[in-house]
Amino acid sequence: MRIGLRILLGYFLIVALAAFLLMRVFTQEIKPGVRQAMEDTLADTANVLAELATDDFLAGRIDDGRFATRVRALRERDIGGNIWGFRKTQAEYRVYVTNADGIVVFDSAGRDLGRDYSRWNDVLLTLRGQYGARSTRTNPADDSTSVMHVAAPIRDGNRVVGVLTVAKPNSAIAPFIARSERTILRWGFLLLGTALAVGLLAAWWLSRQLGGLRRYADKVTAGERATLPDSAGEFADLGRALETMRERLEGKQYVERYVHALTHELKAPLAAVRGASELLESPLPDADRARFATSVREQSERMAQMIDKLLALAAVEHRQRIEQPTDIDVRTLIDAAVAPFADGGVQVRMDIGDALELRIRGDAFLLRQLLSNLVDNACDFSPADGVVDVTARSDGALLKIVVADRGPGVPEYALPRVFERFFSLPRPGGRSRSSGLGLAFAAEVATLHGGIVRLEHREGGGTRAIVELPLPATG
Repeated sequence: MRIGLRILLGYFLIVALAAFLLMRVFTQEIKPGVRQAMEDTLADTANVLAELATDDFLAGRIDDGRFATRVRALRERDIGGNIWGFRKTQAEYRVYVTNADGIVVFDSAGRDLGRDYSRWNDVLLTLRGQYGARSTRTNPADDSTSVMHVAAPIRDGNRVVGVLTVAKPNSAIAPFIARSERTILRWGFLLLGTALAVGLLAAWWLSRQLGGLRRYADKVTAGERATLPDSAGEFADLGRALETMRERLEGKQYVERYVHALTHELKAPLAAVRGASELLESPLPDADRARFATSVREQSERMAQMIDKLLALAAVEHRQRIEQPTDIDVRTLIDAAVAPFADGGVQVRMDIGDALELRIRGDAFLLRQLLSNLVDNACDFSPADGVVDVTARSDGALLKIVVADRGPGVPEYALPRVFERFFSLPRPGGRSRSSGLGLAFAAEVATLHGGIVRLEHREGGGTRAIVELPLPATG
């Protein structure tokens, strides 16, 4: 499991658990909280009504006096209220009064007059001088049918002579409870969704930073040209540390590899120069002396050419990107690359086609050297009176430049190795091998510009060197 996914799952688990506990506490506290508030209101109401009912109760007219008439009239009153979005049309109070024995002597609902309520907690506790209240279900199996009863004493002096109870069904406040629960759940899920989105964003950012560094490390490990990804904070510090480590390790390995390669490739020309110089120290005919002197000069030029090309290749391989790319006219680029071969024995023909007006971005010097190496290579393998064709075409988002010759072609075994450093094939006519660095240089320059170079057999004989470079995006 990826570290970004692990962090996301851990973060979301913590947030989900916290949200669950928070919503559970809120939803569990809503109903008791609302009922406590209603009980407080019922307690105040019961005590106010008890005071108002005292005179009629002591006078023995509690069921038909002014108090009873007014309380019964309450049921007919149209309240017409709009309470937080809920319509309220009538009072839902039920008021009943019991005497000192717990017998109901007044009932605003008119259904339990004369019944014995002495065992109900609201009446029993109040007659004992305590706070009396109860919540009773009209349907024992249905909690939504519970009715809250809160009682207040009716006193004659300091003596409790009766009990007045105000009852209200809990279903009257059920809509408020349900709406509060819905609101809390809605915002809770919104909070959870927001937390998940934040977690996803954080995990994506973290994975992106780590993924960029991992891909960079993979490319470095594979020996590919890699650019340090843009990072922030500690990831930028880590990236710079990796870049510094890579540069130091590559620099050390690069020097070792090139020293070994250069030592190996210089052995043959040095041996030839040493042998010729030893012979020149002895008396020789003028023809032999001239031949050995020519050999010394050719081998010296070969070593100088090898060192120059090796330094150029090293400079290209060390670069990770084109620092200051410029717009380059394709026609001008090809003309400059082909110009040095205009007076040679091999004819070089150009066919620019639809690439006449095209421009590419990059390093003009390196691209010119790339094409010059390919043309030089083609001329070396062409017959003395041969022709090298240089064509350029646009192919979608690519510029395709082809350098084709009619030489002997590249053997099948050599095709996978032609771009290796110091790998070269014998030239026609017994000419000496090249430094084996021209095609390696061309491949590095093309890769540096985001393109490729490849060789393939030409129909009818010969070889085609194909360069594909990306064209600048237009829009």
